[in-house]
Amino acid sequence: MKNIKLIVTTCFLLLISLAYPQQNITGTVIKVDSLSITCTKTTSIMFPYAIKSVDRGSLDILVQKAKGFENVLQVKAAVECFTETNLTVITSDGKLYSFLLNYNEQPKVLNIQVTKSENGAPVNAFSLNGANAEELKQFSTLALAHRKKLGGVKDYQSNIRFRLTGLFIHEGILYYRITIKNDSNINYDIEQLRFFIRDQKKAKRTASQEIELTPVYVDSPVIQVKGNSQNTVIYALPKFTIPDQKYMAIQLMEKNGGRHLELGLKDRTILNSVLLEPVNAGSNDHQ
Repeated sequence: MKNIKLIVTTCFLLLISLAYPQQNITGTVIKVDSLSITCTKTTSIMFPYAIKSVDRGSLDILVQKAKGFENVLQVKAAVECFTETNLTVITSDGKLYSFLLNYNEQPKVLNIQVTKSENGAPVNAFSLNGANAEELKQFSTLALAHRKKLGGVKDYQSNIRFRLTGLFIHEGILYYRITIKNDSNINYDIEQLRFFIRDQKKAKRTASQEIELTPVYVDSPVIQVKGNSQNTVIYALPKFTIPDQKYMAIQLMEKNGGRHLELGLKDRTILNSVLLEPVNAGSNDHQ
């Protein structure tokens, strides 16, 4: 009797296996890139296509799409020393990107540009070392030497002159030429220089919205302007226009000091940015 039951069971399992053959799952393993983030700085990731879906592995991570840019994701730590987690992003071309997130008080990289290799596969290229770094540097150099001057966008406090001396554009990137002049005998140590979109006026009992913009490249960065000297820096940011009732603020903060300055830009200033052309284009506007 036991043998008969065993035979019946074996036959039943055989029939099941024939009716539902085992399927072998095959596929390509998606590369996971390591990314360090902190609470005090925003990390920006620029994708080649619009972001359609974002999934964070933990509530310890803050993520948002940059306002006005469907392909830029801003990432920040909500708490210090969080447990390692992950971030998954799907873009409109159907590609999936995976990042392994860890906490670092001073991350070495704040801006990442996701590009594509020659065969079309996605490649994560860090902005200062990536495929576009040479082009960004080239046009930053052109912006630095350009003869066109911009006036009227300036601030002055305690013998510190803070000016936007030029605004240029090339293929979707705006190049801000900023000059800091120190007319005092005391060195000016820079705590931070940041870009914001702000409301022009805030109604009573209404929270003011402030959106921080992250440069994709900085040419000739400085951390100190010595007494009786000046420095000029180029900041490259993705192009944008300013909505009505808002303005762009460029904020300069002194480290361990009170000499804080701010520039205000309206939309018309950005719309009048000067077109940068490669040197070999025959333009006579560069020197």
